This record gives sequence, C-alpha cells and structure tokens, in this order.
Amino acid sequence: MRILFLGDVVGRPGRRAVTERLPGLRERWQLDAVVINGENSAGGFGITEAICAELLDAGADAVTLGNHSWDQREALVFIARQPRLIRPCNFPAGTPGRGANLVDLRDGRRLLVVNALGRLFMEALDDPFSALDREVGLCPLAQVADAILVDIHAEATSEKQAVGYNLDGRVSMVVGTHTHVPTADHRILPAGTAYLSDAGMCGDYESILGLQREEPIRRFIEKVPGARAEVATGEGTLCGFAVETDDATGLAVRAAAVRVGPTLTESLPAFWE
Repeated sequence: MRILFLGDVVGRPGRRAVTERLPGLRERWQLDAVVINGENSAGGFGITEAICAELLDAGADAVTLGNHSWDQREALVFIARQPRLIRPCNFPAGTPGRGANLVDLRDGRRLLVVNALGRLFMEALDDPFSALDREVGLCPLAQVADAILVDIHAEATSEKQAVGYNLDGRVSMVVGTHTHVPTADHRILPAGTAYLSDAGMCGDYESILGLQREEPIRRFIEKVPGARAEVATGEGTLCGFAVETDDATGLAVRAAAVRVGPTLTESLPAFWE
C-alpha cells in the first residue's frame, strides 16, 4: 500500500498547497491512501466543517487533529457526523468524536488511522501509550487492518520515539506532528514500522510556525501580551511522510520524507518517481 501523510495544515497557505498539489501527487504516485493533520487549518487554530470537507475533497481519506481540536467550537458538533475526522484517542471518556477509525479505501482495503496526544510539555491527558495499545489491539495489523497509521501529536521527540518503538512491528507507520518543523530521522524501525519524529507543516515557511513573524518575535522580546498572532500569507510548502507497505504483512518496506514547494529543499520519494 502506498500511503502519504501530510503534516499540520496551517491556514490558507497550507490549504492552498494541499488543494493545488495533492490531486496531482495522488495520481502521479498512484497513492492508495492519504491522511492529513488538519488541526491548524482554520486560520491557524482548529478546523471547521467546510475546511474538513475541502481537505477530503482534495484527496484525503482521513483528517487527524491534536491539541487545537476544539479551537473552532463547531468541531465539537460536526465531528460526530464526520467519521473521517479523527481526534486524539486519549481525550477523556465522553469526548465527542473518535480517536481511531478503520477507513475503507477506494480499492476496498482498510487503513486504521489512530491519533494520540503526547503529555510532555503539553496539557495532561490520559496515557497515550495505553490508549494506542487499546486501539491497535482492536484492529490487528494484517488481520483486520491492511495498514495502520499512527499520528502522535506531541512536543517532545523522546516521547514520539518511545511511541514508535513501543508500536514497532504492530503498526505500519508512526509519524509525529505538532512542532511544524520537519525532522530528518525518517527510517524503518527494526520490526518493520516506518517512523518520523515530525512531518513538519503544510504552510508558509517564511514564518514562525506558519504565523507572521512580527508578533511571535515581539512576544519573545517584550514578554507581555499583545495582538493576536496571524497566519503568514506567502506560498505554502507541502511537508509529509511517504510510506509503502508490504501487502502480506502491512509493515513498511520503503519510507521517505516529502517536501514540495518553496523555502525548503525539495524531497521526493525516489521509489515512486
């Protein structure tokens, strides 16, 4: 299975990069599945129903979230009727929506998509390790799910790496999100799980984490409250993780970073070109 994961979509530049580039990449690389993290897609904070539909229409099979899941309050309502929008599985019991979904792909195969929030340097939630174990255990790889993708939305690379090794051999891929900065450590772990600490963002990289530079700089220097941070307005770059799995086992056989657009050095999966 050919799977493309795209990192945090930040505002209009990120959405435009997805809608303009993803349909062509899906056809060019003959992708079987696309998953996008959309938690910053609405003006940099949260997601709306219209934007979720826009990402799905552009070619996503599922959209994951993170710590900004409810910044747009309408998400608390429409997530119940949109099974392909997946919030962290370690939110407290009773939280609207679902933390995992077995997505039916266009060719009839099934991809389990699981989202979890880290706890280091972030708001304390339920244990992500036990929550991930629960969700993966309900849909075992190569038995119920043809492939399993885990989006671990966390600040600390140590926590993301721990999740990766803890799930090694049980899922197809573990990819980190949240920092908006792509890391250079993509690899296949010893038992066959593809891993990347952070996929980076889909957004304007002439910015600070996708936001216009002036206000974040001022906050660091002056240390007092100020204006609301606004999304940068330049051309967006797509960043993500390309993984190909073995049809028999569901484990990864190839993995590569993806960067398409201005500012960053381009990176494409040579095995699909």
